[in-house]
Amino acid sequence: MNYNLLAEQVKQYGLSFFHANDQAGLQYHDLAHTEGVLKAAIQIGNHYQLSDEDFFIVITAVWFHDLGYFSEHRNNHEQDSAGKAESYLKSIGVDEAVIEKIRRCILSTKVPQTPVTLLEKIVCDADLFHVGTSDFSDRNKLMRKECEEIEQRDISKEEWRKGSISFLESHHFHTDYCRLLLNKKKQENLDKLLLKQEIVVEKKTAPPPLPQLVTEEIPAPKKSKKGDSSDRPDKGVETMFRVASTNHQRLSDMSDNKAHIMISVNSIIISVIIGLVIRRLDATPNIIIPTMILLTGSMIAVIFSVLATRPKIPDGLFRKDQVDNKTVNLLFFGNFYRMPYEDYYDGMKKVMADREFLYGSLIRDIHSQGMVLGRKYKLLRISYTIFMFTLVISIFAFAIATIFFP
Repeated sequence: MNYNLLAEQVKQYGLSFFHANDQAGLQYHDLAHTEGVLKAAIQIGNHYQLSDEDFFIVITAVWFHDLGYFSEHRNNHEQDSAGKAESYLKSIGVDEAVIEKIRRCILSTKVPQTPVTLLEKIVCDADLFHVGTSDFSDRNKLMRKECEEIEQRDISKEEWRKGSISFLESHHFHTDYCRLLLNKKKQENLDKLLLKQEIVVEKKTAPPPLPQLVTEEIPAPKKSKKGDSSDRPDKGVETMFRVASTNHQRLSDMSDNKAHIMISVNSIIISVIIGLVIRRLDATPNIIIPTMILLTGSMIAVIFSVLATRPKIPDGLFRKDQVDNKTVNLLFFGNFYRMPYEDYYDGMKKVMADREFLYGSLIRDIHSQGMVLGRKYKLLRISYTIFMFTLVISIFAFAIATIFFP
């Protein structure tokens, strides 16, 4: 099924639907909103490297997820949107299984959002992507105007602010990507609303000003010096460590998968050679050399692939002086798996109490992961290179043996 062609058809249908229907009363849920959600969905989908089918499901769900606002049942517009999507997709021959996934993605956007699968989570996070960006204030104002238009009443700023605060406090992003990317800005947006709310409450409850009796200036508390160990860890640094560690873990998983592929392919080749070809060498002595080349190369490739995945674990012990000198990484299990719990507990307390020790351990941990990854990929490169040249040489050898030495 050509999902790129189907996606273009869905896009044209969505554009024509918006242009054909009156958007005057929809200051928020208009074509601009859908295009913004589509951009966010593509960004998130690219991060998770979705297949063509999954991309089609996400993009189609985005195009249809708010079309129900053009019906009379706006309070349950997700159901109408899913119905419109189902009717149209059946008319262009989309599989029932794909339609059902799109329908579930649309229904999952109903607040409070309840996504289950990754695709549903991507659509939900794309729909509310703006709450973690600098566009939140402008989009929130448009939402207020739309609600006033729908409910045919004026909504005070204070009432709307309380609702926005309640919504942001209960909302959470569902994908790891959006949590890392947007949570900080979402918290800033919430803090701005809370600050405005506090100012309004103070103005309403503040007593009349008293005469100025005390004129002595109270000294302001001294700010902590830069680099003071009592400072809170910077969120940007924590995010950097988290992202780096996650990327290293993904690269490690990729290297293991590549090694497993190489082991599986060469194991099959070796099994076929031993089980079928060697039995016929007496009848076909001309292929002995090509067979041995292929067998030897496959065996060497397997050896390097196994070495790439073969774990190397330290002795699992650390000394007290290593903790005192901050030279041991207690975040790696290989350094403590044979230690008594009490010793490990005391060491971790020192790590958590000392910011320099904590960040040093994180840096050392990431460096160690990089060293392991470097070794893995070096061995894998050797394995794949041997396999490639073995195939080329053995094929030429088989051809020469068959043509010139029949």
